[in-house]
Amino acid sequence: MPSNTTLIVNARLVSDGRESDGDLRIAGDRIEAIGPGLAAREGETVIDAGGRRLLPGMIDDQVHFREPGMEYKADMATESAAAVAGGLTSFMDMPNTSPPTLNAAALEDKYRRAAGRARANYGFYFGASNDNLDDIRSLDPLAAPGIKVFMGASTGNMLVDNSDTLDAIFREAPTPIITHCEDTPMIDAELAKYRAEYGDDIPADKHPDIRSREACMKSTQLALSLARRHGTRLHVLHISTADELALFTPGPLVDGNGVRKRITAETCIHFLRFDRADYARLGHLIKCNPAIKDAEDREALIRALATDTIDVLATDHAPHTLEEKAQPYVRAPSGLPLVQYALVAALELVHEGRLTTAQVVQKFAHAPAQLFDVKERGYLREGYFADLVLVDDTPFTVRRADVLSKCGWSPFEGTSFRSRVASTWVNGALAWDGARLLGEPGGRRLEFAR
Repeated sequence: MPSNTTLIVNARLVSDGRESDGDLRIAGDRIEAIGPGLAAREGETVIDAGGRRLLPGMIDDQVHFREPGMEYKADMATESAAAVAGGLTSFMDMPNTSPPTLNAAALEDKYRRAAGRARANYGFYFGASNDNLDDIRSLDPLAAPGIKVFMGASTGNMLVDNSDTLDAIFREAPTPIITHCEDTPMIDAELAKYRAEYGDDIPADKHPDIRSREACMKSTQLALSLARRHGTRLHVLHISTADELALFTPGPLVDGNGVRKRITAETCIHFLRFDRADYARLGHLIKCNPAIKDAEDREALIRALATDTIDVLATDHAPHTLEEKAQPYVRAPSGLPLVQYALVAALELVHEGRLTTAQVVQKFAHAPAQLFDVKERGYLREGYFADLVLVDDTPFTVRRADVLSKCGWSPFEGTSFRSRVASTWVNGALAWDGARLLGEPGGRRLEFAR
């Protein structure tokens, strides 16, 4: 029996589609017991939740922590610290680093870098390019959550635009495929038109016209056609338009017979909290790919989460420095830092009556665990790893001074949220107490039950 046990009493437990009042005991790195009226043991740490909500730690299946190669703006230590402060206890990092994660050596290098430095648990995607098909074929399916295919503009050598290569990847991938879907020729044509009119300093609110809904739709349709042809497990990232929703099937990720959807969709927190009107205030700070689009798209995406047309909610956390963001449009990079305030931003939808807490937990914790076969995480269940978040419904306003991401800013600065993260546990250890980080980094490599 582990000597380090913690009993959380009087909690509102949210997991498996239900909310219930009860207690939860952490023993070592696991959830030992869940139930009403658990008796405290001698010497045990007891925390009275006072009716506050206790959630499974969030699993963010789409982040860019920038290491290796761009550590001046983010790294695994700083961004995982921001994640834990935001209630995100596991992350899956993208392969478009420098060098890109296109072979087994590069993949294992990222796992080595995270060990002992990441405060949250970690997994790293394998990348696809036009010329690494043999590496994809030989990928150990237990080594990565999935294979990332950029079917739109990307950095370096990671745009896959060879049709034969794309077909082979969808046919032979040993893991789920995740895709960034935007049609590059369509984007390039629109960019050329706007540069002819404005030069390099294109107004920020033209971004959703340059990276248009038509470009998203065309590329997403291609991805779905390939997946259906080959029976591929496909997850389409960061859906940003109402138009694309018609391509996906509403309903639970796993049905009553235990059958999992083969083709799934995801949206991101910024598409739910911002729309085109916000470019006037935030400019390039909310420039991202795909682009934040119209208010009607935002409303449709929220409804799609509620109807299970969209299966997963993520961040696409992608930090850049303020100096980079201040450049003219054609040089200002796309992406924004989100992990620290993503959960509380999602819980605003609960306060607004748009989603339930159980639905937020499904999209942010259960669904990523189900989709990527994450072993023993993402739920409040006895025997599972004790990755937990205690939520306090006390309002606060985001201040730049509180941002933990290395870039030092947030698009939510000045925003008041009605919930805050009071405590975060990672592998049974208290990692965030609502005001500061605690202990040494305790994140572990994610395991996949395939």
